[in-house]
Amino acid sequence: MKKSYLILHTAVLLAGFTGVFGKLISLNEITLVWHRVLFASIILFFILKIYKLKTLKSFSEAVKISKAGVLITIHWIFFYASIKYSNISIGVVCYCLTSFFTAFFEPILNKKRFNLVQVLLSMLTLLGISLIFHFDSSYQLGILLGVISSAFAALYTIYNERLVQSYDSKLINFYQMLGGTLVLGLILPFYFYNFPEQTFIPSLKDIMYLLILASCCTVALYVMFAESLKKIPAFTINLTFNLEPIYSIILAFLFFNEGQSVNFSFYIGISLVMTSVLFQSIISIRRKDIVEQQIS
Repeated sequence: MKKSYLILHTAVLLAGFTGVFGKLISLNEITLVWHRVLFASIILFFILKIYKLKTLKSFSEAVKISKAGVLITIHWIFFYASIKYSNISIGVVCYCLTSFFTAFFEPILNKKRFNLVQVLLSMLTLLGISLIFHFDSSYQLGILLGVISSAFAALYTIYNERLVQSYDSKLINFYQMLGGTLVLGLILPFYFYNFPEQTFIPSLKDIMYLLILASCCTVALYVMFAESLKKIPAFTINLTFNLEPIYSIILAFLFFNEGQSVNFSFYIGISLVMTSVLFQSIISIRRKDIVEQQIS
């Protein structure tokens, strides 16, 4: 269990760099995401060969896994659109709402009772977010895109939680990235027909950033993410990922000078987000220990 939490927090640290790459890469959000899932698919293909993992024989199984890949692809498109129409801080702070959506989506989709503790911790996170970021009317579009992004991230986690119990995490991520590549690839011709001024071929600098984003912040991150889901509940995963904005915001302050408007409420907000993560982690560990004691 402790190893799972270590893997999870390493994944969160890597996730903190995704927003930075979204700002560094000059491509628009749709082209950026397509190159990200394409590069990730290629890397994962060779990883499967190295580990000698067999691909799925059943087409229906491949489609089932690929559906989650479409969800994460849509999440990324809205996430990077949020950053490009506002800034890194807004995009990643809105991502914190993932745990809020999970607290409401998971009971509905899995036909379970609402967990009062999860709802209360989500509200604590929501309060922290509101203190971290004072909603500026000039960033309304970026905020809206960020909220939509977090909703799709919650759906992805809930759906992916079912998959990791039956399939190898590397295999899951290969088909998810492949699914995202194919579905988004079908949309690209229509997109460029309507927006011919957009750039499709990345520059050498963008290729370098995309390779780092695909290998470290996609393949490594989501394999760790899938491994964590085997032992840690989806809600706890999403709540822990609320630490991602803290890392991203610090990087944004250092490299993009987004820290000029930071005030005392920013630090209070971060404290509330971290408190919600800490409490949920403690509750999750205690529940796991109780279950293990009952089994033994």
